[in-house]
Amino acid sequence: MPQLHFQDFPPQLVWLAITFVVLYLLMSKVALPKIGQVLDARAIKITADLDRATKLKDEAAGVLAAYEKALADARAQAQATIKAVADRMQKDAEAREGALAKKLAADTEAAEGRIKAARDQAMASLTQVAAEITKAAAEKLISQPVNDAVASAAVAAVAKERA
Repeated sequence: MPQLHFQDFPPQLVWLAITFVVLYLLMSKVALPKIGQVLDARAIKITADLDRATKLKDEAAGVLAAYEKALADARAQAQATIKAVADRMQKDAEAREGALAKKLAADTEAAEGRIKAARDQAMASLTQVAAEITKAAAEKLISQPVNDAVASAAVAAVAKERA
């Protein structure tokens, strides 16, 4: 191996130094500035992206706050509408209930009137039938004709006692 020959060391060291200096100069003047530019461009882009992301995050937070406020307002409005409708329905139900109570009272009063009229009519018929039965029974008992007025007076007297 020629690298291990001691008499070849000085020329190899000279060429090593020349090659190192040339490569160093090429790297420092050509390659490293381009790499630096790429790194600077990336840093600028990353910073811009981070700023844009922060701006978008702030906008999203604002939109979220507006959405939550709109949602809360909508819920409050819905609750108010529900309450208003419930109140209106309650008032309507009370009005219908009052009208129904009045109608039922009128119907009950009319029915009571019809019942009283029917009872009075039945009582009149009953009194008349009782007077006829009394007259017929008295005629059979005493074998003489009985006046209708006398039979009716007797039935009325008995009815008064029981009432």
